[in-house]
Amino acid sequence: MDGPGKTRKATGNHAEGVAARYLVSRGINILDRNVFSRGGEIDLVGFDEDTLVFFEVRYRGHGSLAGAAESITPTKQKRLLRAAAFYLHKHGLWNACSRIDVVAIAPGENAKYRIQWIKNAIQV
Repeated sequence: MDGPGKTRKATGNHAEGVAARYLVSRGINILDRNVFSRGGEIDLVGFDEDTLVFFEVRYRGHGSLAGAAESITPTKQKRLLRAAAFYLHKHGLWNACSRIDVVAIAPGENAKYRIQWIKNAIQV
C-alpha cells in the first residue's frame, strides 16, 4: 500500500477502499465516502443495521512508531465529532442513532492486511 512513488492521498484512498470492502462484507451499507465540510472530513459514512456510523480509517505501514488506532489525537477526535455533528445537522438526522467507529489497517503477517474495527471508538 505504501512505498516509493505513492502519495499520502493515494495510500489513504486505497486504505479507505480496503476498509469499505471489509465493512460491506460485514453487513455495513456504505452511504458516502470522503465527506468534506467546515467541520472536517469523514472517511466513510454507513448504516450498521439502524445505526448511522461515521468511520475514521487509519493506515500505518511497517516501522510506524504508533499503531493506526493510537494515531488519532485528541485534536483529530474533536474534528471528527464536529464533522459528524455537521453531517447530522445538514441531513436533518439529529434524532438518528449514531456513533463514530475506527477502522485501523496495518500490513498483515498471514493475510495481506490486519484490520481492526473499533466500534464506538470516539465519544462525546
